[in-house]
Amino acid sequence: MTRSFVAVYPSGEAIEHLDSFLDVRREAAPFRWALPDQWHLTLAFFADVPGTSLDELTDRLEATAGKRTSMPATFAGGGAFPHVAAAKVLWAGIELDDPSGLDRLAKACRAAGAVAGAPPSGGRFHPHLTLARLHPPVDATKWVHLLDSYRGPDWVINEIALVESHLGEGPRKRPRHEVVATFPFS
Repeated sequence: MTRSFVAVYPSGEAIEHLDSFLDVRREAAPFRWALPDQWHLTLAFFADVPGTSLDELTDRLEATAGKRTSMPATFAGGGAFPHVAAAKVLWAGIELDDPSGLDRLAKACRAAGAVAGAPPSGGRFHPHLTLARLHPPVDATKWVHLLDSYRGPDWVINEIALVESHLGEGPRKRPRHEVVATFPFS
């Protein structure tokens, strides 16, 4: 069994722009900053994908992606989970012409996993890009105000990826992500 997730990867230009915006600010806080080469939007997370379910999950995700069309997107604003006054996660927001399109895509990816024998984990989908983890929790009001001033370049969501997460195998004992397959939109 493996830990896997379905993700949308931002364009290189979007990543570089946001990374440049944060680069001069990261030293101001001792957060555990996410590495830009691992930035992604998680649509569905599967704590355990049995090997017998992988082929069916892959087929269902391919069918799900094939029913979608490209979605223009922009990173803009930000926030904190579970709330700003005691933040554990700092995130960048995403703007879309039709935000419900990404919600429907996330629901379809979660359903694909459930039907394939890999039930999804986690709570309600909230589109965001995790920037940093904060331990212990802190008041992130200043950081959220800073992110509210940010707006990145436009980019296009036109595929999803199935990714395996290997805990503790990446740089600084972080997860190592391995893209298993990508599925283009129609």
